[in-house]
Amino acid sequence: MRFNGYKAIKIVNETVLFRLSSLVVSCLISFLFISSPANSQKTALKTVVIDAGHGGHDSGCLGASNYEKHVCLTIALKLGESIKKNFPDVKVIYTRDKDVFVELHERAAIANRNHADLFICIHANSASPSAYGAETYVLGLHKTDSQKQVAERENSIIKLEQDKGARYKNIDLSPDALIIIQLQMSVYLDQSILFAERIQSEFKSLGRHDRGVRQAGFLVLHQTTMPSVLIETGFLTNPNEEKFLGSKDGQSQMSDAIFRAFKRYKNKLEGVAEQTSSGTGNNGPTEKEEPSKPSNSEKIDNPFENQASAPSSKIDPQDTVVFRIQFDMSEKQISVSSFRFKGLEVFEYKHDNLYKYATGKFVRDFKGANEYKNEVRKLGFSTAFVVAFLNGERINLEKGIKLAEK
Repeated sequence: MRFNGYKAIKIVNETVLFRLSSLVVSCLISFLFISSPANSQKTALKTVVIDAGHGGHDSGCLGASNYEKHVCLTIALKLGESIKKNFPDVKVIYTRDKDVFVELHERAAIANRNHADLFICIHANSASPSAYGAETYVLGLHKTDSQKQVAERENSIIKLEQDKGARYKNIDLSPDALIIIQLQMSVYLDQSILFAERIQSEFKSLGRHDRGVRQAGFLVLHQTTMPSVLIETGFLTNPNEEKFLGSKDGQSQMSDAIFRAFKRYKNKLEGVAEQTSSGTGNNGPTEKEEPSKPSNSEKIDNPFENQASAPSSKIDPQDTVVFRIQFDMSEKQISVSSFRFKGLEVFEYKHDNLYKYATGKFVRDFKGANEYKNEVRKLGFSTAFVVAFLNGERINLEKGIKLAEK
């Protein structure tokens, strides 16, 4: 779906302004919150919205004897009760707490209206009987046809809404639009991935097959203005998984795993140290025991990491021009290991009061840098361009080319 005409442009502008204003307010609150000694970090996560997928006349995917809408609701309610019991200061809001149909836009609106700090959307999956395992999605570009199909299946319920999905006709889920949203909402995306990684780690501790952290264009995530994830708890089309997800014990295990991930995520945000545990008990793995990313988390391959012209962390040679490929920038500093950078080795520098991010290191080799730029663009960084440095300082590109030719 792509935008058309003045009306569509107006909608995009309003959406972008809404998202940016929300982000500015969030950043301002975070700044005031952190800088004030009277405030405690323990209030960083105050409201969570839990969304049980489907409901009412929308059954979701079907197993031999289980409906997705029932499985999701049970897990969602159990998760909410665990959060209320263990964190009474956290406000828990359900998009539905019974078997009713809630339109996609309203699910996101509930989270936005209540200024939620986290949005958790719970689903079950459908594919061939041989497919199995759990996966957690954040908003982004799908990398495989199967991920695209998951998003399309979940998005298709808009046809069951009263207007048959007319209100979504101007929503752009094209690759370019999703990249723009990711850039606008980068602070939320990083936190979404942080939470998603913990969810998958906890599923793995249950012995579930870890399908990893993934990205796709889900409408329900597209509309939210806070860290958001969509969890596919398993495949109801797989007899063994349906038996597990359809049982009270299986539903309790899944809700407990998501709760442990929530607890670890909350502790991480608020700087609360976790007590040592066995790694598989009620508290789950400690932060020290957890690897930086689950082994199965989706990582975009870097086709340049073994090439001689690949990025290098070595100090630039003195009085020598070095070309790099700038591909991102931000008003706020971003970790060079951020998922946003798609596995590229990153060189950070500050210029014009902005943090800028480049990759590659080409000593007096503008041609090589220009060719590498095209490869970086293929990774999704469509505006990547070559920049020149001399003794660690950025210089005019034309001047850099002339100096390199001497």
